[in-house]
Amino acid sequence: MRPLFDGAAVPDPAERRQVLSVSDLNARARGLLEDGLPSLWVEGEISNLRRYPSGHTYFTLKDAGAQIAAVLFRGSLQALRFRAEDGMKVLARGRITLYEARGTYQIIVEALEPAGLGALQLAFEQLKTRLREEGLFDADRKRPLPRLPRRIGIVTSPAGAALRDILRVLERRFAALEVVIAPARVQGDQAAGEIVGALRALERLGGFDVLILARGGGSLEDLWPFNEEAVARAIAACRIPVVSAVGHETDLTISDLVADLRAPTPSAAAEMVVQSRDEILTRIASLQARLLSAGRLRISHLRQALSDSGAGAALEAVPRNLRDAMLRLDDLTARLRGRLGRRALDARHRLDLLTQRMTPGRLAERLAGRRAAADGLERLLNSAAGSRVQRARDRVSAYVERLAALSPLAVLARGYAICRVAGSGVVLKDAATVRVGEAVQVRLHHGSLDCLVKEVEHVTREEGF
Repeated sequence: MRPLFDGAAVPDPAERRQVLSVSDLNARARGLLEDGLPSLWVEGEISNLRRYPSGHTYFTLKDAGAQIAAVLFRGSLQALRFRAEDGMKVLARGRITLYEARGTYQIIVEALEPAGLGALQLAFEQLKTRLREEGLFDADRKRPLPRLPRRIGIVTSPAGAALRDILRVLERRFAALEVVIAPARVQGDQAAGEIVGALRALERLGGFDVLILARGGGSLEDLWPFNEEAVARAIAACRIPVVSAVGHETDLTISDLVADLRAPTPSAAAEMVVQSRDEILTRIASLQARLLSAGRLRISHLRQALSDSGAGAALEAVPRNLRDAMLRLDDLTARLRGRLGRRALDARHRLDLLTQRMTPGRLAERLAGRRAAADGLERLLNSAAGSRVQRARDRVSAYVERLAALSPLAVLARGYAICRVAGSGVVLKDAATVRVGEAVQVRLHHGSLDCLVKEVEHVTREEGF
């Protein structure tokens, strides 16, 4: 630098300045941010949240004194258990970067958690609020359970203790029942889909009086499949009454709120669905005693009325009618007990038949038959596809021959030529349109000729060639 007379300095021409383009500057700034600030957690409030058709979500993360742009790409968004909304305080883990095209300083969010409230608990509350507003928890849509179901469907894990508890209670209370088990996982990422599929399979099979959705106790994470929206809507849409028996008595899931009846445990669900045989017989005996008591009281009143009226003949008819009524009552009681016994025997026989049908050998035979049918369909499909391809090839060959016949080049091959005015390329159709000395171009089947008109001969249409 060279000093000026007033002490200021001017750049020395020998010194060279380094000038950066805007792109270079932003690239350097981005490198400094990404290298200097690795993945970190930031706490703030979501505002100006925007969801794009691409599946990405953009929002602003702010506190009382500052804000930063944030983006949550589709892959990270799908891993969230809750729905991000404006005004929500969150903890965001991500990488600080700079969007070079706009020079925007932002954070790419890789994980998002609600501040103060767990992600699963927040997702539970959000879904609970939304389904309550839709009326899925309303008491007027709950259906009563049948007094004595004949066919029960159970959706649970075949290896779980919940199934063993339910079957033990059902066997003790009323063994003459048909029970169908729809196996499904009750824990893990794939559990919700299998539970929905099992409910729909039982509904398609039909003939059920009630369905039990069961699982033993566990943490909120273990019970989460029963808090999935798909499971809740499948229960609400089911045409068969559903009893939810998930976890212990202190556990509460979305399935419990949507189901027609909530049981505190799987064992309690079996007790609530089926009355014991002893309870039924006790109630029958009680009704019989009440009926007899009411009959005696009625007879007593009638006898007194007859006595007061002096109708002796009626007094003699009363005991006879009473004996007939007692005989009829005994007959109806015997018929009822016989019918219950036959139904129990029929149910046990159907259960034995189903057990025989579900042997590994029978299943293997059915699988082999289905596989042979699939192979036959595959051969038919391949044959049909080959025939269609051959017909398409034949049509293409015919089109090629027709196009070749209509091509101008085919006409030239027979000795004809196309004459054009040189320069403009206009096709000559009448000798009167060209003058002597004018250049023309003659296109032959192979090659072309550049010619000069020396003489023009006019031919009328009547003369022809």
